[in-house]
Amino acid sequence: MKLEFDAHCKEIENFVPQNAQELEAFRLRFLGKKGLIPALFAAFKEVPNEEKKAYGLSINHLKTMAESVVEKFAADFSTAIVQSGEDLSRPAENFMPGALHPITLVRNEIVRIFERMGFTVAEGPEMEDDWHNFSALNFPADHPARDMQDTFFLSKNPDWALRTHTSSVQVRTMESQQPPIRIIAPGRVFRNESISSRSHCVFHQVEGLYIDKNVSFADLKQTLLEFAKAFFGDKTDIRLRPSYFPFTEPSAEVDIWWGLENEVDYRMTKGTGWLEIMGCGMVDPAVLQASGIDPEMYSGYAFGMGIERIAMQRFQIPDIRAFYENDVRFLRTFQGVL
Repeated sequence: MKLEFDAHCKEIENFVPQNAQELEAFRLRFLGKKGLIPALFAAFKEVPNEEKKAYGLSINHLKTMAESVVEKFAADFSTAIVQSGEDLSRPAENFMPGALHPITLVRNEIVRIFERMGFTVAEGPEMEDDWHNFSALNFPADHPARDMQDTFFLSKNPDWALRTHTSSVQVRTMESQQPPIRIIAPGRVFRNESISSRSHCVFHQVEGLYIDKNVSFADLKQTLLEFAKAFFGDKTDIRLRPSYFPFTEPSAEVDIWWGLENEVDYRMTKGTGWLEIMGCGMVDPAVLQASGIDPEMYSGYAFGMGIERIAMQRFQIPDIRAFYENDVRFLRTFQGVL
């Protein structure tokens, strides 16, 4: 028995842990509920009476030695942890998981759909000159969009403004490369409009452009139908209504059948059941020519949609201002949405 106690004493005396994990293993081996020393105490009743005194003193000596080792090195490791700036004993904080903004969620989904159809993403500056924002897109000199009531012009240089659409990215792309061109241009745009539940002075668009030989209006309609089915569901119906845009001819507005199932549907579709989601049309030959592309050889189509309007119907959000108020209660509803 004495030899056994001596071996344990020697092991405790020679123990030098390298880290807190080794020290904890040592503590459990000797002092844990199922450790060596509690087991020796449990065996005390089986020791002959004449040996009990020596046995008890030996166990208490082992216990004292083991506790001293644990206390000594625990203080050393605690000091090292504090010096490194990591207090592992501090209670954990309850961090709230982050979430993508609903505008980002919808933008990413739209981009993925068009990328599957062969479109690539193009980007451009948010401050644009008159040529790329208006003139190259066939806006006449007296067009309302050129008025200060519709556009945020830069006061120090009236020939520059915050872009009113991402069509300026299309112009820059056509100027820098020859067809075939197949791009989408997502981005933030600015218009001098009153803020209400349905409109804002800052919003986001995704515009698309396809230029190649023998591109027709039928190609445009099929592309938009494929997008609508991919985004809104396989049973989605669309309709095209004649419209006017300076840079496309012919032009059309695209509606999807949204239905009239609740009050929000009535408000969003103005009681018609049809929800306008974008404008589109065949690129005007004058726009192609202004960008250095031969309109006799090439044709193309363009389209553009507002991300906010689509996000409102996707998440049943009745007020566009919710996207920009940074209300944490609103943003937390999108945790876990990918």
